[in-house]
Amino acid sequence: MNRSRTAGAVLATALLMAAGPVTAHASASGPSARTLPQHIFAPYFEGYSGDDPAVLSAESGDKYLTLAFIQTPAPGSCTIDWNGDPSTPISWATYGASIAKMRARGGDVIPSFGGYGADSTGEEIADSCTDVGKIAADYEQVITTYGVTRLDFDVEDFSQTNAAGIDRRNKAIALVEQWAARQHRTVQFVYTIGTNMTGLDEPDGTGILQNAVANHARIDIINIMTFDYYDDQPHEMGKDTVTAADAVIAQLRSIYPHKSVEELWHMLGITEMVGIDDYGPPEVLTTADAAYVERWAARTGIAELSFWALERDNGGCVGTAGSDVCSGIAQSTWQFSHTFETFIRH
Repeated sequence: MNRSRTAGAVLATALLMAAGPVTAHASASGPSARTLPQHIFAPYFEGYSGDDPAVLSAESGDKYLTLAFIQTPAPGSCTIDWNGDPSTPISWATYGASIAKMRARGGDVIPSFGGYGADSTGEEIADSCTDVGKIAADYEQVITTYGVTRLDFDVEDFSQTNAAGIDRRNKAIALVEQWAARQHRTVQFVYTIGTNMTGLDEPDGTGILQNAVANHARIDIINIMTFDYYDDQPHEMGKDTVTAADAVIAQLRSIYPHKSVEELWHMLGITEMVGIDDYGPPEVLTTADAAYVERWAARTGIAELSFWALERDNGGCVGTAGSDVCSGIAQSTWQFSHTFETFIRH
């Protein structure tokens, strides 16, 4: 996460054709994934923290987590690891036991590729590797290793303007979708991208979406990051989430004219940064803002609600902006989680 505007702001990417119900499939190494809910709350877990996702899932009550991040160990590589660290490879030995515990409690995980660290250093897999077939094979490796039914792609910073990487990523997604069809396996794809108050950046954001369409890459959820606007304006972060989402839907209507407005809303995701975000005040998502967003999300019927990040969901550093370990505001531990968890129960 940690959105940056240095490359011209916000990334965007692809959407389309809502997939049917996700089918559960067994991993060769552990229990099978479950069908994910049509409307899901899945906050990001900071994989570089050294924490156990199963432990934090149980403590917070968050059944579903988005595991961040998968990337290459160096620019030019076609090999992926968790956080680019060869000591945490894509294998059941890494996170497998935790995933099994979460599934036993009725939850699951969504592996996430990219993130600001990878996107700003050329270590996002589609930026790093020039072989589309190998990129697709990496995606398939994650799907089969963990038996997951959804992948997330967090694309920011330089990755949002790297035309070759954008094209390779969408081509690889299309290849995986063809592979999944042959395997009778349903896999969903999520693009986590930035937004301004006026919607996705033009032409970068809309261009990525158009590239996905041109490559016949079906993206099931467009998950917009409603924070780090970097516009030096006062913000009411809850209400501004709604304003940004409305603007994005207006853009998607022209890009995907065969989709109804209702279908587009059902393919939208929202990711907040709880508390004080990287930009700092006035961008502060309060606990009251979170309740406002959850009620709006439930009424609207969006596909996904999330936040950055689970390890920040505590009040341990009041006044600190953009910390990895606390929200920077006064709150009870797991207060944002408990607020957003209600979204699944609506």
